[in-house]
Amino acid sequence: MRSNLEEGHNLPALVFGILLIVVIICGNLLVCLSVLTEKALKTTTNYFIVSLAVADLMLAVLVLPLFVYSEFQDGVWTLSTTICDGLMTMDVMLCTASIFNLCAISIDRFIAVLIPLNYNRKHVDLRQAVLLSATWILALAVASPVMFGINNVPGRDPSECKLENDDYVLYSSVCSFFIPCPIMLMLYCGMFRGLRRWEEARKAKLRNSIMACRKLQEAAASLPPLASLPPPLPPIIERELTDTPDEPSTIPFADIKFNPDPHRRKRAKINSRERKAMQVLPVVVGAFLFCWTPFFVLHTMRARCQRCHVPPALMSVVTWLGYVNSALNPVIYTVFNTEFRNFFKKFLHRCCSA
Repeated sequence: MRSNLEEGHNLPALVFGILLIVVIICGNLLVCLSVLTEKALKTTTNYFIVSLAVADLMLAVLVLPLFVYSEFQDGVWTLSTTICDGLMTMDVMLCTASIFNLCAISIDRFIAVLIPLNYNRKHVDLRQAVLLSATWILALAVASPVMFGINNVPGRDPSECKLENDDYVLYSSVCSFFIPCPIMLMLYCGMFRGLRRWEEARKAKLRNSIMACRKLQEAAASLPPLASLPPPLPPIIERELTDTPDEPSTIPFADIKFNPDPHRRKRAKINSRERKAMQVLPVVVGAFLFCWTPFFVLHTMRARCQRCHVPPALMSVVTWLGYVNSALNPVIYTVFNTEFRNFFKKFLHRCCSA
């Protein structure tokens, strides 16, 4: 007969959990290392990505080991309720910080696309510093009720570690998911509209330039050949004529408008770069919604619908799925970026050749 110790142990959860922790730690450490060591990667957008990587890294170090241990025990919590409350606090705060960082990245890129002249790409300004700080402060605010004992409800089962207060479950779910998610979608829609307008304006400018060049060619073709031009004027008369420019001679060039303003050229350059970066956004949004929507829907339904029965196995699966998003983030935000990809290749080459 199997012993009681062997009964109820979930070995696949232990193996998968360890692999997931290793992947999250390695991927997010590599993200942080690349931005800290590569000068080309020290941009404000990448600082937001580092903040996201730190949240996912802390999740893998502080939350997942205890969660994997509980899953290995087949969902039975054998530690103290104090440790459980600490786990729930860190879990809510870091998951919320991860989601808020995704939302902050969408805000940052929205600014970069829609108002690029006011966007600082190399240094973190006050607006970006406030956005980064607010990400973590708000995440702590969402998780703070657990620290102050909201989980200590009458008749609490010490063999199960979860959020006990149903009202708090609704509050945390709304703040952590149901509000940031629509904000992200609206910002991405705004970015795509801005990129579409930019593309239409770029094509219109290109058409105008082509038409101006054609008018210049037609005007040049109507000029007499050089052999039929009169001989050059004496220097004194030529000097007097240059003081009063010949009006008709400037007509062919009237339609050619040269704008020396460097900001307009800089705007087009930034928009072109951001347009290429936006190509990965459908993957980002899709992965985010795929990983987190099932968890928060079932999490909220279990707390608010007393008649609804959510099987523990299903709740465990959707929880795992949410944590998998922390492993996907380094892939989504770095593999599709050429500069990150080049750093990873160099780093792995050095590690393999060492």
